[in-house]
Amino acid sequence: MSDTKKRCVLIGAAEINNYDRVRSYLEGKDDFYVFCDGGLRHRERLGVEPDLIVGDFDSHDNPMLDIETIVLPREKDDTDTFFAVKEAVKRNFDDFLLLGVFGQRLDHTFGNISILMHLAKFKKTALAIDDFAEFEIVAGNDKDDEIKYIDSSFSYFSLISLCGRAEGISVKNAKYPLSCASIACDYQYGISNEVLPDLCASVSLKKGWLLLIKVF
Repeated sequence: MSDTKKRCVLIGAAEINNYDRVRSYLEGKDDFYVFCDGGLRHRERLGVEPDLIVGDFDSHDNPMLDIETIVLPREKDDTDTFFAVKEAVKRNFDDFLLLGVFGQRLDHTFGNISILMHLAKFKKTALAIDDFAEFEIVAGNDKDDEIKYIDSSFSYFSLISLCGRAEGISVKNAKYPLSCASIACDYQYGISNEVLPDLCASVSLKKGWLLLIKVF
C-alpha cells in the first residue's frame, strides 16, 4: 500500500504538552497517521485515528484495533520509530511530519535526529515538532543549494553541525549573517540567531549536514 499524495505523520512516545500547537500542523484525513508504540497515548488528545500502528508494545499495550498493526520483537536494531520511518519510505511517502520524537530520553532524541538525516538522504521532506521548536535538516550537495527559510514569527533559530564540518554556510536577513562559513561539531557557534524584523531569513550550505532549529 502506498499513497504518495498524502503526508506521513509519525507519532512517537515523547511527551507533548502543547497539543493545540501540534494539532495546528495536522491536516486531518489528508494525513496518513502512524502511531509508534507509546505514541498511542497521544491518540485521544491529538484527535486522530491511526492508519498504521507499529511497535514492540513495551511502553503501551497493543490496542488490538481493526487497523493494520506491525508487531516488532523487543530485541532489534531499529527503534520502533525508526522502523516505522523505513516502512513509510518503502511505501513511497515523500513528505513527513514527526511528533513526540524529542523529549525526556536524550538517547532517543539523538536517535530520532538521525531519522531526519535518514529521510534527507532519500530526498524526503521532513519536519519534526516539539513543544518549543521546529526541526529540519539542511543538506549540502556542492551543486544546487538547498535553501531553508525562517520567518520572523520565530523567536530564534539555531544551526547545529551534525557530521564533521558543515561548509559553505550562508545565512541572510539575520542578526548574525554568514557567508561561506563553516561550523564544526566541536564548536557549535550557530546558536540563537534572530531573523531581522519584517524579513525572512535564509540558510544554505555547500557541504555537510545542519540541523535547523526554529524556536517558537
